[in-house]
Amino acid sequence: MFRKMLEIRFFEEKVFDLYAQNLVPGTIHLYTGEEAVAVGVCSNLRKNDYITSTHRGHGHCIAKGADLKRTMAEILGKKTGYCKGKGGSMHIADFSMGMLGATAVVGAGIPIAVGAGLSIKLRKASQVVACFFGEGASNQGTFHEGINMAAIWKLPVIFICENNLYAMGTRQSRVMLIENIADRASAYGIPGVVVDGNDVLAVYEATLRAVERARKGEGPTLIECKTYRHKGHSRVDPAKYRPREEVEEWIAKDPIKRFKEKLLRDGILAETEFQQITREVTVEIEEAVRFAMESPYPAPEEALEDVYA
Repeated sequence: MFRKMLEIRFFEEKVFDLYAQNLVPGTIHLYTGEEAVAVGVCSNLRKNDYITSTHRGHGHCIAKGADLKRTMAEILGKKTGYCKGKGGSMHIADFSMGMLGATAVVGAGIPIAVGAGLSIKLRKASQVVACFFGEGASNQGTFHEGINMAAIWKLPVIFICENNLYAMGTRQSRVMLIENIADRASAYGIPGVVVDGNDVLAVYEATLRAVERARKGEGPTLIECKTYRHKGHSRVDPAKYRPREEVEEWIAKDPIKRFKEKLLRDGILAETEFQQITREVTVEIEEAVRFAMESPYPAPEEALEDVYA
């Protein structure tokens, strides 16, 4: 889990640099600071389990098992990417690894996850769906409709709310009278759990219980992970709406730093092993960049291929 979190962090830092060099088409929404959520959740999933993602989806993809080279190529708009360079940063999908797609439409992944959950039930399969979304999406109609349908049909969906306190630049307290989004679960008769989203083990354990419940046919769970993005909403957002003291407080609770300190303290890994992991991940990221940079762009005549609507 530590290695996977480090892969996401280094990957996002490299994407940040490439964007500054004008090598990334469109914009980017970085997952830096939220790595414990994706890794804690996806560490409970099998290869044939599903996830749905958001505009801030690189971390979800990597945690679910996406190839770093193909992911980087997609972000750079290259033909060797997961969507042949046509999806870009916000729309990566690969059904073979259970990634049903990231979408830039806020809350749009929720009904997709519910549909996948219904398909699992109709097929009498043992799969589950992990549905990632932010606290801003919990004010969308898709949130309420989707969770209600999943609840009454007892679908195997784990709803993961990544609460980083800000929907773009709007603080949660300005648009909600409740402190915990997980409290809304009671209105639908399902469990609602609040966890420290910067503690990968806490996320893992909460998800483990939800996955076990879902696989037994007992229905969905809403897990709210309290976390914080280190960067602005997107690459062009300086995030000046956040108090400096708040940012410093959350940076001090960096999920990777906390997990490393725990592993060292418990004698699970030595500092030399961390250094080795860091070197190996650094090489992996550089190889991904090289692969993407050397890959061709899709040809203009391919623009309408794979377009169905």
